[in-house]
Amino acid sequence: MKALLAFLSLVLVVATGCSTANSSRASSKHIVLVAGKPSHAVGEHEFNAGCLLLKKCLDRVAGVEVVVYTNGWPTDPHAFDQADAIMLYMDGGAGHPAVLPERLQLLERLTAKGVGLACVHYAVEVPSDHGGPEFLRWLGGYFETYWSVNPTWEADFQSMPRHPITRGVAPFKIRDEWYYHMRFTSGLSGVTPILTATPPDSTRGTPGRSDSHGGNAEVQSHRGEPEHVAWAMQRPEGGRGFGFTGGHFHKNWADDNFRKIVLNGLLWVAGMEVPADGVAATANGADLQMNLDPKAKN
Repeated sequence: MKALLAFLSLVLVVATGCSTANSSRASSKHIVLVAGKPSHAVGEHEFNAGCLLLKKCLDRVAGVEVVVYTNGWPTDPHAFDQADAIMLYMDGGAGHPAVLPERLQLLERLTAKGVGLACVHYAVEVPSDHGGPEFLRWLGGYFETYWSVNPTWEADFQSMPRHPITRGVAPFKIRDEWYYHMRFTSGLSGVTPILTATPPDSTRGTPGRSDSHGGNAEVQSHRGEPEHVAWAMQRPEGGRGFGFTGGHFHKNWADDNFRKIVLNGLLWVAGMEVPADGVAATANGADLQMNLDPKAKN
């Protein structure tokens, strides 16, 4: 009898432990990071390494589970089934992996259910006629060809707005390919600017000339004015969006404030409470050398 009671107690303990573990997994927020295929030179557009670095940082956060799909759009048809938030970090424009009709339809279904969406760097650029209207609804803004510009400049973020994404983030300066003059919702409806700085007038292109990324008369009419390069959106129907135009240079993930903005943003779009001091995570030189794409050195 004693042996039987001991056995039953052991079964109860194991069952309870499994139940607790399963409950914990069920209550966790699931964030899916999608990294694009290799692009640009060494140390630039390191989508795979960048996503894996962000995952390493978020793995230390209780209550969140992160999955990374590398080298392009997931082939697994169930990749987003459990997602509370999705981040796209990949090449954009006309070849943006998300703008295929069936993928726009998939993201439409997911965002309609309240799934958060974050886009980093080139992933914020989509064609205005397919992708643009959707990104305005899901993200609050996007890079529109012949409207927005993508120069490399040192942005001086002198102050931070009061928002969960900026928790623990101090004013900072950093050089990156900061896109600006984004196409936002009318009157910034639902949108909160997160990072704002004044770009050098020289980045606005040559007066009288216009090209797909280098400036236009409308951009040039705002010389000396601040521009929003990261933003958050609370969708009126539910769900959240986050756009961040930096991320061209992989080395910038070593900057504590730069990195924390994105980590906080991922928690926020997933519907999690961002810690009072933001996500506590470090990244050293060795971390940045991990998982780099095998690109030819120029």
